[in-house]
Amino acid sequence: MNPEIRYIEQKSGFSDNGPAWIALAEFSKTGNTIYFNGSAFKKYNGISGNYIEVETGDEYWISGIKKDMTDRHWAGGGYIFVETRILDEYLRIINKPSLDKTKYKTVEVTTSGPVKRIHAMENEIDIAEFDNLLIHRPANELSNDQLNYAIRYLTKEEKTSRFNKGRRAWKEFRKNFEAELEKRELVNQ
Repeated sequence: MNPEIRYIEQKSGFSDNGPAWIALAEFSKTGNTIYFNGSAFKKYNGISGNYIEVETGDEYWISGIKKDMTDRHWAGGGYIFVETRILDEYLRIINKPSLDKTKYKTVEVTTSGPVKRIHAMENEIDIAEFDNLLIHRPANELSNDQLNYAIRYLTKEEKTSRFNKGRRAWKEFRKNFEAELEKRELVNQ
């Protein structure tokens, strides 16, 4: 996809007052990942954002820009940073001769994309980064480290689950992974 001008606002830790930009964003082939200012953002249905920053886990609101300049939430505040290289195009879109200096500031952003770095990070196996989605993968596709991590995670969930049905489900997943580990140990003997 071609780069497009987007409104980008950090939501994590800021509510409606987070840092915000109007800038040129690049998209992955599928359109599910947006690259901006040296960071990558994946689609996400969070509490306050619709994208999550891949490396930090922070939530962001990313959308098209509004011609009436009402991009920031009505309850929000703070400067909106406009990327210098798209300033003329943005002014043409909003049909204004200049920006209101009390609400907007122009800035330079990192234009080199993080595609290679993010791709390497996403494909690198770091056990500490696995979450409960790991339990939905077939046991025979996981490494021994991944199985051990999943077993520890499931044991904790099993102990802290409030409901019997939940405990039974975690236990079933855990036993499946333990059986796979035992099978591998028998094969390696």
